[in-house]
Amino acid sequence: MAALHARCFTLPRPWSAAEIAEISGLPGSFLMLRPHGFLIGRTVLDEAELLTLAVDPDHRRQGIGRALLDHFAGQARSSGARSGYLEVASDNRAAQALYAAAGWRQSGLRRSYYGPGIDALILTTSL
Repeated sequence: MAALHARCFTLPRPWSAAEIAEISGLPGSFLMLRPHGFLIGRTVLDEAELLTLAVDPDHRRQGIGRALLDHFAGQARSSGARSGYLEVASDNRAAQALYAAAGWRQSGLRRSYYGPGIDALILTTSL
């Protein structure tokens, strides 16, 4: 998973195998695996956070990301969440399009979150 994460993300930096294992083991966290992709989320009370979604660049636009998002919503709902949120880089147009097609909407902004000039768009959705 760390190798795939490194293929997908460079800023601020990809997650290490140790970080993925640690985050996946936290209370409320859940991991979803698909061939060529994975998602890590967590639920706290009635809110779910999508921590990362990675799809192999050679296998994008094949429905993998959308399937992971659908499973995230189902898992979050079954854990009691009524809303979800995530952060996506302002220059990641492909991810923004995926999230918009799944009903996520921008609700905030974190300036230079991913580095100078690369803001984080805060997206939310009802579950």
